[in-house]
Amino acid sequence: MSPRQPQCVHQLKITLLETKPPIWRRLQVASTINLRRLHDVIQVSMGWTQSHLYEFRVGDVTYGEPDPDFADMPVRSAKSTHLRRVAPEAGAKLRYVYDFGDYWQHAVVVEAVQPPEPGSRYPRCLGGRRACPPEDVGGVWGYVEFLEAIADPQHPDHEQMLTWSGGHFDPVAFDLAAINAELAHLGPSPWDLFPGG
Repeated sequence: MSPRQPQCVHQLKITLLETKPPIWRRLQVASTINLRRLHDVIQVSMGWTQSHLYEFRVGDVTYGEPDPDFADMPVRSAKSTHLRRVAPEAGAKLRYVYDFGDYWQHAVVVEAVQPPEPGSRYPRCLGGRRACPPEDVGGVWGYVEFLEAIADPQHPDHEQMLTWSGGHFDPVAFDLAAINAELAHLGPSPWDLFPGG
């Protein structure tokens, strides 16, 4: 049985801010996707590992996982908020923050809202550039230092950083087929297929 198609699709460009050259992904997702599920899709497409907290910001409003222990910091439920409600049209912008320690900020821009292509599966990645930084590397500045260390065999931290990163790290790596295979494994959720929110 083939999966049902969404009624409408958002095309998004996600750019990891303050990285040069820029690290980015272009995605298409069902317009009815909720922000919690969009977090999962961004994690897969960027290469993050779901190891830290996240939030979305739309204007002055924060969406994430509300925590009753932090009631003084109002956070609306990402699971109850659909993309098409907070970013209904092309040009709409969101901010996605992952890992409040390293504080990776991503600009999320709606490039288009369009009908689905017959036979296509969503979510899907259309393109991108460069590998995302390793988890816990120390944010943008830590990543710059990491790249300098692994690129220079004479750097005092060269061996340590290579070992820490598993022996190899290619900052220009980008595997579109692997990302889409993982997104297909993620599979559609009810929010991808049916109207809501």
